[in-house]
Amino acid sequence: MVNLTLNLQEIQVPEGTTILHAARQLGVKIPTLCNLENREAIGACRVCLVEVEGARTLMAACSTPVNEGMVVRTHSARARAARRQVVELLLSEHDGNCQTCDRGDDCELRALAAEMGIERVPFEGIKAHAKIDDSTPALIRDNAKCIKCRRCVTVCGEVQGVGALFPQGRGFQTVVGPAFTRDLDSVACVQCGQCAAICPVGAIVEKNSIAEVWQALENPAKHVIVQTAPAIRAALGECFGYPPGTRVTGKMVAALRRLGFDGVFDTNFTADLTIMEEGTELLTRLKKALVDKESVALPMFTSCSPGWINFAEFYYPQFLPNLSTCKSPQK
Repeated sequence: MVNLTLNLQEIQVPEGTTILHAARQLGVKIPTLCNLENREAIGACRVCLVEVEGARTLMAACSTPVNEGMVVRTHSARARAARRQVVELLLSEHDGNCQTCDRGDDCELRALAAEMGIERVPFEGIKAHAKIDDSTPALIRDNAKCIKCRRCVTVCGEVQGVGALFPQGRGFQTVVGPAFTRDLDSVACVQCGQCAAICPVGAIVEKNSIAEVWQALENPAKHVIVQTAPAIRAALGECFGYPPGTRVTGKMVAALRRLGFDGVFDTNFTADLTIMEEGTELLTRLKKALVDKESVALPMFTSCSPGWINFAEFYYPQFLPNLSTCKSPQK
């Protein structure tokens, strides 16, 4: 165990603990934009700077391990001024068109600026400009909004095991994206969406089809149906303040019908059919292997997720025979 003093409070933490996690044990919030739990810190954003007694410079709390006898001040005037300047510099080159950004009030950079009381940006930096990449069916990339925190790089490579995104270039010319600045549809992206979920700003977002849906609903010549995923019946309730896990199936169907959908179909039904078919296929394969002594691909994996199929095709083609021949429930 390591003993240190953090904001005048003595604390004991396991060896190897970072200043950031030591502070969290005391309930002290240190802002950060690049840190991901259970991943090695890279200290890319520099928003978590703190003052360590005896250190020549401010230290990044996310990547600095504690030492015996260390004295840390997380919110000294020097640390707060430096963090504020870092955020101001990020804002100076950021495409701050917040009114039309998909992240809106969920933007972590915007929230951090408000928390620090930043009302105007004192630096007239060159604004980043980039071609919007909407080449894939599910995601839109806008590098003009990217703050180079590299969260997407970490989650894509270390968590998902895909590695479709990389930092490239130096200084102001640094960009994050597929190798050789190609579009996302030209690399082995499986459209899992984790990069969009983890992005603190609006640099990577899911494609929005609301306008097309309204257009279809207003077309009297079209019979418009909607198919909902099983998880939606509970997740939707949380958006309206219901306790987690509350089923709102009836309310959801009624709302969709009032919006103008001619039919509401539940993927749960086809998911059950898929499970039955996959179960039958597994029993057939087991009979061939154990009774008939035939050579069959085992174990058998589900095929119900298109993203999982893409992942297998790109990275584990040797296991394609092990996939069930059943179609996804949404098909």
